[in-house]
Amino acid sequence: MADYIILPGYTGSGEGHWQSLWQKAEPRMRRFAPASWDRPDSDDWIAALDRAVGEAQGPTVLVAHSLGCLLVAQWSALPGRSVAGAFLVAPPDPEAPGFITVPRGRLGFPALIVASSNDPYATLDRQHRYAADWGAGIVGIGARGHINSASGLGDWPEGRNLLRAFTAGLGL
Repeated sequence: MADYIILPGYTGSGEGHWQSLWQKAEPRMRRFAPASWDRPDSDDWIAALDRAVGEAQGPTVLVAHSLGCLLVAQWSALPGRSVAGAFLVAPPDPEAPGFITVPRGRLGFPALIVASSNDPYATLDRQHRYAADWGAGIVGIGARGHINSASGLGDWPEGRNLLRAFTAGLGL
């Protein structure tokens, strides 16, 4: 069985966010814990992800949203960083104000990007460029905004099914 590490974006995905709802419903899902959700510091976030991966009991799948996706790309570029896979939902445009620079190379593990056609933080073209740069698959889910609480997805059953299919494809 896989362990899942939830990587929210900026401000940490509130109570009504699908990541928080999934975490409450699934004991194998844990949230990584940086020092600050409101002042992202890449060194702190990388250290927090290292701790979370180090505490995993089995094969690990990262479940990232928004800025958490950019963290996965930064983390993957560091020596010795690897997991079973990464489920990347709505990675934002790194050139938007306040976001970090993102490596363009392939991730060191399988990944799937879930993209919305009307995400205010990244165009669908940008999402496809991420997929090409990172060697990731990509699934478009239509016009769902930033795929967050404001999108009104609740528990987001479609996303859970995509995660299950991705994890099954990893053989976990």
